[in-house]
Amino acid sequence: MKIFIDTAKLDEIEQAYSYGILDGVTTNPSLIKKAVDDYKAKRIKIDIRAYIKQILKTARGTPVSLEVIGTTYKEMVEEGKKLFKLFNPVAKNVYIKIPVNPALERESDKSFDGIRAIKELSNLNIPTNCTLIFTPEQALLAAKAGASFVSPFAGRIDDYIRKGNRISFDKTDYFPEHGWKKGKLLEDNGVMSGVNLVRQCIQIIAMHNLKTKVLAASIRNARQARECALAGADIATLPLDVIKDLLTHYKTIEGMNGFVKDTVKEYANLLK
Repeated sequence: MKIFIDTAKLDEIEQAYSYGILDGVTTNPSLIKKAVDDYKAKRIKIDIRAYIKQILKTARGTPVSLEVIGTTYKEMVEEGKKLFKLFNPVAKNVYIKIPVNPALERESDKSFDGIRAIKELSNLNIPTNCTLIFTPEQALLAAKAGASFVSPFAGRIDDYIRKGNRISFDKTDYFPEHGWKKGKLLEDNGVMSGVNLVRQCIQIIAMHNLKTKVLAASIRNARQARECALAGADIATLPLDVIKDLLTHYKTIEGMNGFVKDTVKEYANLLK
């Protein structure tokens, strides 16, 4: 499973790439706002074009998702082409992020505009990352339209299921793939958790021999990342704190302290 970092903060991206295990970056308008707000809080003016170019260079040729902000087919296609033309020459690694359904209301004539935009951009050989996926059927339609990646939102569907069942939780709390509450199986239209959503997306895409990669998004903790890997996710995009947690275990720290304490001088001298 490839690991992307889910942030637009350049310092976090640089730190994560220094570990030697990162395979890409995902951004969105909310993450870019957080990065810009950090600069504003420090009274530092930011050149957003130069800033994004630096992200692309730091990613060293690995995929970087940049999201459109339009909500119609025409807007998304035009913005996607503009973002690709403007930034892909920097490091040849731009993927255009398109919402699976850009409608702002439940019923809308624009519901398929995201799928249509993905199809159009794919026909132009512009790679796409289809975002805001909460059902396997959404992933199926995006894959059929030619999306390079589909991004099921694991953490957010967990939140939705827990809220619907009045379960108190912190966003970083682990939620089992098949959640139960007092003998009741918790689910949303057959999706029982974020990891279960990811698993179903993987199964459908594999079953129908589609080339699209499943990118597990909205990952809140290391165990959720592990279960997405076990489910067969091609990619997981993680915030920096979750990437760090992948290496954390009390017994590892305990063992290191023991090894350091027990090292004899004769052995240490061999290494000088």
